[in-house]
Amino acid sequence: MFGIVRPCAHRLTERLKTEWMAHLCGLCLALRADHGQFARVVTNYDGLIVSVLTEAQTGRTETGRRTAGPCPLRAMRTAPVARGEGARLAAAVSLVLASAKIRDHVADRDGLLARRPVAAAARRVARSWDRAGARTGRELGFDTAVLVDAVDRQTGLEALAGPGTPLLVVTEPTETATAAAFAHTAVLAGRPGNAEPLAEAGRLFGRLAHLLDAVEDQAADAAAGAWNPLTATGTSREEARRLADDALHGIRLALKDAEFADGHLAHVLLAHELRVSVDRAFGTTTCAHGVPGPAQGNPYGGGAPGPYDSYNPYGGGAGNPYGGPGGGQGGPGGPSGPGGGLPPQFGAGGPQQPKPRGFLAGCAMFTWLFCTCQICCAKEYEGPWSRKKREGCCRDCDCNCNCDGCDCCCPCDGC
Repeated sequence: MFGIVRPCAHRLTERLKTEWMAHLCGLCLALRADHGQFARVVTNYDGLIVSVLTEAQTGRTETGRRTAGPCPLRAMRTAPVARGEGARLAAAVSLVLASAKIRDHVADRDGLLARRPVAAAARRVARSWDRAGARTGRELGFDTAVLVDAVDRQTGLEALAGPGTPLLVVTEPTETATAAAFAHTAVLAGRPGNAEPLAEAGRLFGRLAHLLDAVEDQAADAAAGAWNPLTATGTSREEARRLADDALHGIRLALKDAEFADGHLAHVLLAHELRVSVDRAFGTTTCAHGVPGPAQGNPYGGGAPGPYDSYNPYGGGAGNPYGGPGGGQGGPGGPSGPGGGLPPQFGAGGPQQPKPRGFLAGCAMFTWLFCTCQICCAKEYEGPWSRKKREGCCRDCDCNCNCDGCDCCCPCDGC
């Protein structure tokens, strides 16, 4: 389970939480129905937005839901799940992009994929997913070649990028792919007037996905000697944050120009939860509705490193229990204070990121997390591929709702 839009269940009303899970399960079951059991490993949080946008434009219908049987991710409970063209389009897009990710891992010789027999098997899986995604795409009137072309161009652009190359040159293929997928939801919904604004929203969503992935992986990529767009182009985190905030604003404007039958869930995911995703990636706690910038009272909220970032796992800001007076080198949390000294996983250069798993090892770990319900119910678990810390998607938390004082494209009461 991966993606940048990971809404906390506590921020969603019961109705919207049920709807979100219906689309997530609908994507998973559409993958199984059209492409086999193994294809379910490409289920992801961002792919379900395609299904959400389709239903937001058509409105929910009786035929748009069915009752699914017990599943470990739902604690062996039945539940209503989304079905129809939106879920199938989401499945096709997820398959094609996942196959591209496999080829990328093979080209980089990551983990077990450095071994020829494993790499050959992975390439066969990628080819089969390409064909399966293209077949479903044709049935829905969507040409997945635009996705494949975007992914193929990505490799060439990365090879040519260097210091001074505009970051948006590198993010363009991702933007093109997501714009095409978002725009086609308007075709499926019979609202051709929505194609242009949704293409713009998709383009900016793709930019955000690429940016946030680069920001979150920059330290790990540097340690592993892997290519990272921010490092390669010499783009600062401040500039990356500016681009991310501009993309957030542009998505909200694009949503205003689109017509929805019921756009509540789409609004929450694309207007509110994306802001949370940006804040999470940059380690800030900015208000989801105010002017982008540092969190109130946090002088390091704009993405600049705080005085504790070099070794403290809590970083700067309000979430740092040692961030007040006495929390420095000689304070209670400092190396020379009581209980001081750096934990073994922290060196002078900051936290040492665990090495990501290869594709097949990640699939095995995903299966384990899936069957033991940790993805759904665990307070915290290790991502199957990235090995980053994640929260279970149905786990309650103590966060606050982000809908107070919202002035964006739709009223937030009830969302």
